[in-house]
Amino acid sequence: MAEINNREQDHERIRAVCAQVPLIDAHAHNVVELDSNLPFLVCLREARGLDAVRQSLAFQRSLKELAVLYGCEPTLQAIEQYRQSAGLSAISHKCFDAANIEFVLLDDGLTMDKMVSIGWHRKFVPGVHRLLCIETVAETILNQGIQANMRWTLESFDHRFVSTLDSYPFCTSLLSAVVAFKSIAAYRSGLRINPLVSAQESEDALHENLRLGSPVRVSQKALVDFIFIRALEVATQRGIPMQIHTGFGDKDLQLELANPLHLRAVLEHSTFVQSRVVLLHGSYPFMREASYLAGVYPQVHLDFGLVVPKLSVRGMRCAVSDLLDLAPVNKIMFSTDGYAFPETFYLGAKWSREILARVLIEAFDNGDMLLEETLAAADGILGRNALEFYKLDGRVADVIEPKPSVEYTAVKHVRLLLADGSGQRRCRVIPLERFGGVVISHGVGYTQACMGMTSFSDIPAADSGLSVVGEIRLMPDITTKHRLPWFMEHEAVLVDMHVKPGVPWQLCPRSTLRRLSQSLMKEYGLVVRAGFESEFYLMKQSTGPKKWEGVDTTPYCSSAGFNASSAILSEVSSALLALGIDIEQMHSESGGGQFEIAMSHVPCLTAADNLLFIREAVVAIANKHLLHATFLPKYNAAAAGSGSHVHLSIWQGASNVFMARGPGSKFGMSKLGQEFLAGVLHHLPAILAFTAPNPNSYARIQPNTWSGAYQCWGRDNREAALRTASPPGVDSDLVSNFELKSFDGCANPHLGLAAIIAAGIDGLQKHLQLPEPVDVNPSVLEAGKVSRLPSTLGQAVKALEADKVLWEHLGTPLVTAICAIRKAEVEYYKDAQDSEEFLVERY
Repeated sequence: MAEINNREQDHERIRAVCAQVPLIDAHAHNVVELDSNLPFLVCLREARGLDAVRQSLAFQRSLKELAVLYGCEPTLQAIEQYRQSAGLSAISHKCFDAANIEFVLLDDGLTMDKMVSIGWHRKFVPGVHRLLCIETVAETILNQGIQANMRWTLESFDHRFVSTLDSYPFCTSLLSAVVAFKSIAAYRSGLRINPLVSAQESEDALHENLRLGSPVRVSQKALVDFIFIRALEVATQRGIPMQIHTGFGDKDLQLELANPLHLRAVLEHSTFVQSRVVLLHGSYPFMREASYLAGVYPQVHLDFGLVVPKLSVRGMRCAVSDLLDLAPVNKIMFSTDGYAFPETFYLGAKWSREILARVLIEAFDNGDMLLEETLAAADGILGRNALEFYKLDGRVADVIEPKPSVEYTAVKHVRLLLADGSGQRRCRVIPLERFGGVVISHGVGYTQACMGMTSFSDIPAADSGLSVVGEIRLMPDITTKHRLPWFMEHEAVLVDMHVKPGVPWQLCPRSTLRRLSQSLMKEYGLVVRAGFESEFYLMKQSTGPKKWEGVDTTPYCSSAGFNASSAILSEVSSALLALGIDIEQMHSESGGGQFEIAMSHVPCLTAADNLLFIREAVVAIANKHLLHATFLPKYNAAAAGSGSHVHLSIWQGASNVFMARGPGSKFGMSKLGQEFLAGVLHHLPAILAFTAPNPNSYARIQPNTWSGAYQCWGRDNREAALRTASPPGVDSDLVSNFELKSFDGCANPHLGLAAIIAAGIDGLQKHLQLPEPVDVNPSVLEAGKVSRLPSTLGQAVKALEADKVLWEHLGTPLVTAICAIRKAEVEYYKDAQDSEEFLVERY
């Protein structure tokens, strides 16, 4: 009797782990709005168009499960009535809360009517990442080329396809948006992929596919094989997995060609020995074949989503049990294959927990595993395996959200947007046809002199190392391309500067920030996240001696001031939302007609990109309302200055590791946080040459103006250049982030953040120690107690010239050019009259 009781206790422990572990949903699709034309009936079946499916065991079981969840009658009509009355948000909260999903990987290549964005799911799941369907990418490229009247060759398609795949943020990059590729080759021509498909076969198949008409649906076998092989090559080189649809699906799939054994030619090819592939859906009904492949090929892993919950209880148990027959338990992963309806996520999670518990208890009772091994297997299959396999533990749970779709043909031009060494925004405008046909692949020629130009002249500064000789390529980063809400005939895309396509130029601001961010990730596994507070003035033509004046005279956080400009600010807010930029808050500032927009924190490259789009949006929308907007630090000596304060934090995966308590922590910060902040503090005089790059900047950075005039740090001390903060939701004894106040609207945000990260890396490498905080207004301290930061741009340049660490990290050509530009600015503006009037229209 005691042995029976002990065994039952062991069973309960297995069930408890399966029931409680947070799930990593490694394959799913987007949810749709309630009024989508997709009928709810498909939530409960796999095959489409078969009313007899209502009589299947899985359908009837799922109907009862949802009725229990919603507290209604177990009929389709009652459940649909509940859904409509409760609303999408309420049922999503109920389903996702019950499922307890920690991460979800979404394949948005399955397009459905009124499909919500990837980012929408973050309201219900803490971590959301993207799976990139390679056939969808290929079809999008081909269809856009057709609309742009492009004549495709295999070479031009191959270049565009591979460069597009490479342009997405992968697991080894900062943004970590795409964690795996996904292929539906099984639906198109089957899994008998030829790894040696010839160029001629592929070219013929491409032209044959194009002859079938538009929109293109990739279906010719040689083309499908070519796309699969090229994508797997990219995935293998980048170290990311490829998910592969195997086994059952809709009736347009030839089931015999979805047997994963057909993949052996690919798996045994020398190019793909180091690849990582995931056989989706348990390969049903080919579970034993899938288990065999995972057992003998090191690169093969398994996922049993869709098998659970679409089969009967017995069918699910047998399928999962068959997968475990030969496959190692650390190569099996869970997913819901949820799609369209939140209920699919709930049902997949509920029955995966239940079925896995049954299968593991049987394996335990059979002596296949000891109890601790069984508990570890449960934790691994439901979460840890995927966490490690997709490298989610070192990732930031953010994605680049798809932007609202628009008619491609309505766009006439694309703006290539960049910021130069003086912080000014510049653009080239390209007709849509040329952008799609040439520019995406080859870029646009641009003079090297651009990165040596000053705020007052389009001639490169002396001693910048740049002259009228030399050209670079502006290469669009298509992940940043957006329709401009204020001018719908145009799109805008940020660019990288390349010596030639694929080779970044040493002076490229975005490439510099990306490189330093990747160095921080590679060396320490850390990601810096940033959120800007961007201040600006809305201005009208003045009747006085100055050309411009603020639109009102109201004080800080004035309701009247916000009301007076609410139409403009509302339009700005809507535009930023359409651009995928999250705003935390807006308010009027201390200067009459001055406002602030605070952005949510995101990885640094995205934060810098977003800031350029914010500046573009504010200026353009103000112009529409016959006003002018300026981000100039000090447009009027008597008015409050404008900054671009930046809040920074350090993350490992989904955890903010800047804050800590316990051993090694101090001041509410981890040892990493202290060292990083100490590096920024140490190098701050030189950093100012990047974050406060104009002589006008130093009219703002003055004592007793909350602008950070002193080289010190303090807890919530707004006179310190570096302020540590504990925002709402963070314990008062912890520091979640620090704010650099000496950052303004003349700065190129990519260069400013790059300098900060370089300084932080130095702090980590040298284990720099953070001094005691300054807890009073530093201006009242005795001389020598705290240092004044450079009070002129000339002093900041001297600090930069002496800072060999920043030269090393940022690169000699870049720092040489920056120093030359700043010196030219100092010389010019010392004699310039009414420079504020001139600069208002530059910034």
